[in-house]
Amino acid sequence: MKRRTLPAVAAFASAAALLLSACGSDDESPKEKDPIAGAETGDGKSASPSASASKGTERPSVSLPGDVKNVFQNWKDTDAVSDAVLNDTRERINATDAAITNNDPESPAVPFYYEGKALLDAAKWITGYTGDNYTFTGTTRYFLPSVTKNGGTKASVSYCSDETKVFDKDRKTEKLDKSTPSDDSYVYYKAQLVKNEAGIWQTTQLASERGNKTCTP
Repeated sequence: MKRRTLPAVAAFASAAALLLSACGSDDESPKEKDPIAGAETGDGKSASPSASASKGTERPSVSLPGDVKNVFQNWKDTDAVSDAVLNDTRERINATDAAITNNDPESPAVPFYYEGKALLDAAKWITGYTGDNYTFTGTTRYFLPSVTKNGGTKASVSYCSDETKVFDKDRKTEKLDKSTPSDDSYVYYKAQLVKNEAGIWQTTQLASERGNKTCTP
């Protein structure tokens, strides 16, 4: 199976360079609207609120259909900030998948966890499914998460996904795309996040690469 890829994949190389340069910065405050571009297991429901968020922040409800599951392996960190970054990254992934699988491209959870060009790319990816009357089903495994902090309000995250057990599905016919799984079913992601005023770690840039050797068995 080859699940549709994020639009950001074409910008992977440049995005990686921007992530590296951002991590080397001494500026601890987020840039002004930068023009830049998804727990141990997931049970299909929204995870606990991030420790980074203020107690008064109300998060949008996120729930996946019964036939869709995201499993997050070792997505915990003893460092409170890194753990908060991982939590909001996990919530962003669930929010995106819920918008697609629930046929809800206008879901308020998407702009809650995205910002800037990453939000535009996510919207294109979501409507690429919903506009074609497609969805997906199955279990996606997310593993090898790594957080790099850059001051108190910026961070970058890399992680892998295993899509060998998830399949695109036509909503009308319910026909599944069950082509033979391959190395292309393993995807490497890099994301840049900024902590907003509400304490939410929003993804501002996201890039992906299928078949990256970091993720393939």
